[in-house]
Amino acid sequence: MSKASEVIRLERHDGLVIMTLDRPEVLNAYNRQMRDQIFEALTFVAATPEIRVLLVEGSGRAFGSGGDLSEFGMAGSPLAARETRQRRDVWGLWSELPCVTMAAVHGMAVGGGCEMALLCDLMIAAETACFRLPETSLGTLPGVGGTQTLPRAIGAGRAAGVLLAGSEISGREAERLGLAQWVCSEKTLAARSRSLAKSLAILSGPTLKAAREALRRGGDLPLAEGLRLEARLGKRLREEQT
Repeated sequence: MSKASEVIRLERHDGLVIMTLDRPEVLNAYNRQMRDQIFEALTFVAATPEIRVLLVEGSGRAFGSGGDLSEFGMAGSPLAARETRQRRDVWGLWSELPCVTMAAVHGMAVGGGCEMALLCDLMIAAETACFRLPETSLGTLPGVGGTQTLPRAIGAGRAAGVLLAGSEISGREAERLGLAQWVCSEKTLAARSRSLAKSLAILSGPTLKAAREALRRGGDLPLAEGLRLEARLGKRLREEQT
């Protein structure tokens, strides 16, 4: 995507797709245009079995600063808004992608920007990263799944500090808490994240899919059921490979 009207950019390198949020003048705040273009990009990724990894980046000084406040109050009726969400469930589509998803986060990851990163399987954060969910102080709730994804990533107690008290998490702290798997300098973030993504993208697609399914589904199961899930997925994978 290269037109001036585009607010995300897509690059494809064989089994890897890089999606860059590209509204740097507003710190990649997402508006309806960005939401719609993300939906189109994710639809393409979901329908392309050869894509093994989706890497999400932000252009300019931030990963994402949340919803564009200039659009507040511009939506139509609540019924029309609900119909739009049902027709284009962007975040549900993102969470159910068949490929591995990774976020490379620098600068602000606030509100919806933080939640987009949380929708990913893996995260690499720059030391400059700052994660925050300020919605409760604005009289609303996170709308991109943050009340569910953050506790699953760092535990309910720590998530309560972020969701209720407005606590911030730095890049270094994100790694310590398990929110991010890796941390690095902002200068090396792009190179390191792309190198990691490319190393994943050359692995077996069915194997990555099975491992991801085991992780995502098994976390909510008792251990015995989780072990049975792992056995079923392993058997299915072996059958697919023969």
